[in-house]
Formats: sequence, structure tokens, C-alpha cells
Amino acid sequence: MIDYIIVGSGLAGIAFAETLLQNNKSFVVFDNHSQNSSKIAGGLYNPVILKRFSQVWEANKQLALAETFYEGIEAKLSVQVDFKMPIYRKFFSVEEQNNWFAASDKPALAPFLSTTIVHTNYTAIDSPYGYGEVLHTGYVDTGILLESYHAYLKQENLLKEVAFDYNQLTVTEDYLEYHDVKSKHIVFAEGFGMHTNPFFSYLPLDGTKGELFVIRAPDLDLDVIVNTSVFILPMGDHLFKVGATYNWEDKTCTPTEEGKQELIDRIKEILTCDFEIVDHFAGVRPTVKDRRPLLGTHPQHQNIHILNGLGTRGVMLAPAMALDLYASIEDGLPLDRTVDIRRFEKARGKRD
Repeated sequence: MIDYIIVGSGLAGIAFAETLLQNNKSFVVFDNHSQNSSKIAGGLYNPVILKRFSQVWEANKQLALAETFYEGIEAKLSVQVDFKMPIYRKFFSVEEQNNWFAASDKPALAPFLSTTIVHTNYTAIDSPYGYGEVLHTGYVDTGILLESYHAYLKQENLLKEVAFDYNQLTVTEDYLEYHDVKSKHIVFAEGFGMHTNPFFSYLPLDGTKGELFVIRAPDLDLDVIVNTSVFILPMGDHLFKVGATYNWEDKTCTPTEEGKQELIDRIKEILTCDFEIVDHFAGVRPTVKDRRPLLGTHPQHQNIHILNGLGTRGVMLAPAMALDLYASIEDGLPLDRTVDIRRFEKARGKRD
């Protein structure tokens, strides 16, 4: 008998798998790669919500755990996935500058907001009011991370690249059985695919579609991430990742003409140079209305668990949330009530 079955190998599944490895637990992962939000994610980590100038929930804890987590992945897999890079918030007025300085006076935000306005003139970006620099930022190349980690799991015979059939799962008080696998626990980390999961489909996972570009802009000279109505992230060789759109109605992973035009319009508001669209991606982020993850144990089955709802900040949230769920399962430590799925017990009652 193994310790865990993990269903899903996006950011959440990988973070939980790595947590198990660090604690000498045995497991197998099932994933047919039907969900791609982790793969095409922007991958930015940023401790500040720039629209409202407020701190991300538990930003200090998440950043510290994420840094250690990705350093460990890089050392084990001999790849670079974590790229430290400043995020510059472009100012559009003196009023925005003043709002920035007011925010930087708040104790929670002071460590993350530079009080020096940056007046670097980047080719092809008009910025008469300068930029505010967010500290302790960067991005994780989620494509490299997933490709490298999946290769590692396959090498160790820990990944089964097939769809998980819920009807084939036998649940008892003492163990779970799925085909030829007997396990003590199962963790579902399926992203938006959770909607077909009979154990957790009552949870209010909304799903927000996002579309992104990779563009080529030879005349754009940029060595930081610029954040305005979209982010522009330099990838090298005159390539830039640009995103993202937010669509709460469309739940498909297919790029759309509407999303394409929206991104083109926003890019043209920022850049004065020509650009070419090299790639156009789309995915459905696993988002929750209260903007908190979905962690916890099924109310009727103490060996069935969920790690989901990481939304737009998956690279920051995944290591911390995986650790919290593991501590809840193995050590009985209580989950933060704002992420515990028990906050939706009434919804389950209505569903039943």
C-alpha cells in the first residue's frame, strides 16, 4: 500500500508531490493533461495587488516558502525555473504617484514598494510619470517547471498519464483502491477539472478564462516586467509574454478572436513600436469567489482531500498550501478557516 494518490500534476499537484517526497511518503500521480492553466500561466509572483495597492494574503509566508521550494526544484532537476525580476507599475498621473506613496507608508506594504520613482526611459514605452518598483518579485517559467517535473515523475515511475475514472475508485474507512493501486489517501488537485469530481463538485469553483500572447518586438528594449492594464514580461531574444484577459463566462481553453483583439488593443495603448504575435494561449484559472484556495478533507471520507482554487497566484500559493494540507492530513493541524472547504458546508447541504 502506498501513502497517497494525487490526481492532477499542475502547480498544486507538483507542490504536493514534492512535499510528499520531502517527507519520505510514497505516491503515484494520475494526469491526462486535460487542464492547461498551470502550463500557460504568466507565472508572476508579486506580493502586492496593484489595482488596489493592498498586500496579498499571507504574502511573506508564501514568498519565503516559494523561494525555498523552487530552489529545491532547480537543484534537483538541474534547470532554472525561478527568475528574479522587478515589476514596474507604470504611472499615468501625479495622482497615481501620490497613491503609491500613500500605500508605501502602510506597514504591511512598506517592505514591498520602493519609494523612489523610476524614470528609466524604455524604448517604445511612453512613461512621463515614471514607474513604481515592486520589490521581491519575479516569475516562474511554468512551462519548464511542468515539463521537467513530469519527466522526473515518469523517470521514477510515479506518473500515470491517463484520465482518472472516479467510478473505479473504491473507498473504505481504512484505504482506497483504484485498479491495482491501494492507497491510504487521495488528493485531488485537478484545477478547473474539479467540476466533474463527484466528491467535490459542490464547491464553488468559478473558473476564469485567461488569454495570453507571446509577441516579438525587436524595437522594445525591456529588462523588467511592466504592469499596466496587462503585464509585459521579457523572455529574451526580443520575445515577450503579454497577458492577461479575464473572462468569467467562457470555460474553454480555446483562444478567441475577442481575447486576441482585447490584448492587441491593450498592447497598443502601451507600446509605440510594431510587434508580431508569435503564440496565443488560453486556459481556465481555478478561481473562487472569495479569492481563497480550496483545501481540506471530504466531510464524509477522511482519506479524500482537495488542493485547488489557487487562481491567478498559483506559483506563490502552491508551496504554502501544499504544506498546510499535508500538515492537516498527517499531523492534524487545523487549516486556516479562510481556505478550509468547511466554509462551504451549507452549499454541500443544499446540493445534497
